[in-house]
Amino acid sequence: MGEGKKYPRIVVRPPGPKARALLERDSAVVSPSYVRFYPLVVESAKGCIIRDVDGNEYIDFNAGIAVMNVGHCHPKVVEAIRAQAGKLLHYSHTDFYYEESVLLAERLCEITPGKHKKRVFFCNSGTESVEAAIKLSRWHTRRQLFLAYIGAFHGRTLGSLSFTASKPVQRRYFHPLVPGVIHVPYPYCFRCPFGLERPDCGFWCVDFIEEWVLEKYVPPEEVAAIVFEPIQGEGGYVPPPDGYFQRLKKLCDKHSILMVDDEVQAGMGRTGRWFAIEHWGVVPDVICMAKAIASGLPLGAIVAREELMDWEPGSHATTFGGNPVACRAALAVIDIIESEGLLRNAEEQGNYIMKRMRELQEECEIIGDVRGKGLMIGVEFVKPGGRKEPGVEEVKEVMMRSWRRGVAVITAGKCTLRIAPPLTITRDLVDAALEIIEDCIREVDKEARAKG
Repeated sequence: MGEGKKYPRIVVRPPGPKARALLERDSAVVSPSYVRFYPLVVESAKGCIIRDVDGNEYIDFNAGIAVMNVGHCHPKVVEAIRAQAGKLLHYSHTDFYYEESVLLAERLCEITPGKHKKRVFFCNSGTESVEAAIKLSRWHTRRQLFLAYIGAFHGRTLGSLSFTASKPVQRRYFHPLVPGVIHVPYPYCFRCPFGLERPDCGFWCVDFIEEWVLEKYVPPEEVAAIVFEPIQGEGGYVPPPDGYFQRLKKLCDKHSILMVDDEVQAGMGRTGRWFAIEHWGVVPDVICMAKAIASGLPLGAIVAREELMDWEPGSHATTFGGNPVACRAALAVIDIIESEGLLRNAEEQGNYIMKRMRELQEECEIIGDVRGKGLMIGVEFVKPGGRKEPGVEEVKEVMMRSWRRGVAVITAGKCTLRIAPPLTITRDLVDAALEIIEDCIREVDKEARAKG
């Protein structure tokens, strides 16, 4: 965090003594339902560097799970929070008015896809934004059914959980969920659920929805919306093939089915565009966002076509949504992304990382696929031998070794290493992190081959 220092900097093998002591305290009082990838106990963070309680400093390839897009504690965000905190902390956007939420709504209407008139609903998190989107879809269409995707992650509250389908543990023992959600296969080309390959498949994954779902047992006139991630996040950082969303939009338009785009993880510049769906030139009806919008403060939102957001007062609201401090932080985030050219940096650094990973793929059998957009990159691991058997142990070992050597990186899906640093990441830090990750991959690849 100091100028001229080289990163990462490991002074004691993690977890160090202070971290271990806090882990014991945590285990005594904190819910065991949280997912902890490894025992990293963060003390502070600045830019793209995080420091643990024992003084180790790591290059952050997680960005706080795709939240800290403008880096940790950006001075302009901190100043915006400080100034607003001394002026107004809360007065319920649900029941009264203040300028901060109006300013942010205006900016969100400007940066989201489409030139149509829009309206904004504010909430506190990603799962709440999905809850708002599904309620709005039912309200406006008066239809009760939804389509969603296998492999999707949309949150863990009961409504959004009904759409989530990425891991059994997320749904186990919580049924019955909200009824009327029908899941269909996502276009996961590396592991096509139909055993087909592009381009010969002819987008059968879209035709399947029409021919085997809507024409067989789900009346299309009763489907309010299809809820999707433009790039699946927790499902493994899986982007669809080019042309998929254009084909899907034609199907939705045919049956007047709304398109609800969950940009909670992919949005706010992560893929080199404000919102990932822009890569395919499709304008959704509703966009959900959270995570990076306010640089770590709790804030979520949906932006919808003006004619869709026609629900009556009291039909949906939240006490803390649109908090003035969070709104000021979000306004600073938008300004920083624009003024510092972070969309361009995300694209440039992301292309560089994927090039390095694809070169390593030629050398290492355990790398099965490298995919992504901008700084939303997935490296899927397999067992040696070319059979695409998921490399579950291999990716975990690469993750743990990378962390112990100073790169905080985690996994997604069953066997994918997710690379999602802050959009402010510099080439020097990228190179330093990749050297460590690549060395770890080579080591694990060699060991996996030796095992046969």
